[in-house]
This record gives sequence, C-alpha cells and structure tokens, in this order.
Amino acid sequence: MERGTGVVEMRVAEIFRSKQGEGRLTGTDSVFVRAAGCNLRCWYCDTPYASWSPEGDDLPVDEIAARVARFDCRHVVLTGGEPMLFAELIPLCAELRRQGRHITVETAGTLYLPVECDLMSISPKLASSTPPPKDDSNWHRRHELNRHVPEVIRRLVSEHDYQLKFVVDRPEDCREVEEFLAEFPQIDRGRAMLMPQGTEAGELAEKARWLAPYCAEHDLVFCPRRQIEWYGSVRGT
Repeated sequence: MERGTGVVEMRVAEIFRSKQGEGRLTGTDSVFVRAAGCNLRCWYCDTPYASWSPEGDDLPVDEIAARVARFDCRHVVLTGGEPMLFAELIPLCAELRRQGRHITVETAGTLYLPVECDLMSISPKLASSTPPPKDDSNWHRRHELNRHVPEVIRRLVSEHDYQLKFVVDRPEDCREVEEFLAEFPQIDRGRAMLMPQGTEAGELAEKARWLAPYCAEHDLVFCPRRQIEWYGSVRGT
C-alpha cells in the first residue's frame, strides 16, 4: 500500500534470522521476512498471526531492506502468510537483489507477481488443508475456491527456479499429489517435496514413518520440517 507521502509500505509480522528448515536450502542461515496477511486459511496453519489473525506493522520497503541488511546474511526468505498478496514485494525483491541477496519467495502458488527471486518455493494446498465448515463456513468456501489456480502454477514454474512443498496430513493426500503432478507434466518430480503436517516433533516422526518410504518408492523427495525439530513451533524460528 501507499501512504499519502508516497511511501510504499508492506504489512510485516516479523523479521528474524534463523536457519531454513525446509526444502533444498535446509540448514542455510537466512533472514526471514514474514508478511502479515493471507488469501487462504489452512486449518493447520502454524503461523496464525500471519493468516487467521494477522498482526504486524506497516513498514516502508526501504526500512524492510535496511533491517534485512543489518543481519549481514546473504540468504533472504520472503514468506507469510502470503507475500504475493502485496505488490510491494516487487520493489522489495528488486532492492534485495541490488544488495546482492539470494532471494527465496515462499508462496501457495495462487497469486502472481512479476518478482525477481532466485528460488520460488511453492506450497500447493491440498484438499485436506481446507478448514471444516463447522469451524468457519465462510473460509471453508473461500479456501476451497481459491487454493488451486493452475495458470499461476504454470507461470511460476516457467519463469523461476522452483521447488514444490506439499504438506501431507494423511496417506490419501499422496494420491492427490500424484493427481496434481499429472496435471503439470512440466514439473520435475525431483523438485516435488512431501513434508508431514504437524507442529510437534513426535507428530512429524509418526507421519514420517509412512511418508518417507512412500517418497522413496515413488521418486519424490521426503522433506522433514527441521525447524520444528531444532526449535519447536515457536515464533522467530
């Protein structure tokens, strides 16, 4: 958004340094910029302060970039919530690129912006992510309607180096992942990662017992959620 002064601002829930816990760059020291706001409402969302109950500050793009620079860290992860909700992501990525940062954008793949980044990390939402109608009938409808936008997926994977991370909650989800990949034959299966749903190490380990063998058998990548193993499900990690 833009204030009357012409300053471009973005709602940000938190900016912090940690290690990337998921995907190809697992273990990489990174600065995370978490946008506050999301167009979806996964029932299992582990950052509700950026989705169900978004909170944060409206920060000028140059202030966000300046805070990132203070960490003196090459890798930056722009996450959420859903960072692609914010047109301010375009100038922010441009400024971070000017600083020489490696940029990862984490998105559900339902919205498109012409951003500059080094890795587009797409987390398509499966049917099991939809909140039950008894919990929130409005978001049940909106989430189910908006969680899959094929034209955006096609554009993102054609324009960027990418990875796909599917949150898998139950064995039936694996069949839906296969249906998704069949819809997009241009996607490299070696970039499709399946990670167990959960916010506790024990829960993740229990699901890993059947998910990891499935991935090995079907030429997919099993993706642990190391940040939960390392730190637990807490903010700033």
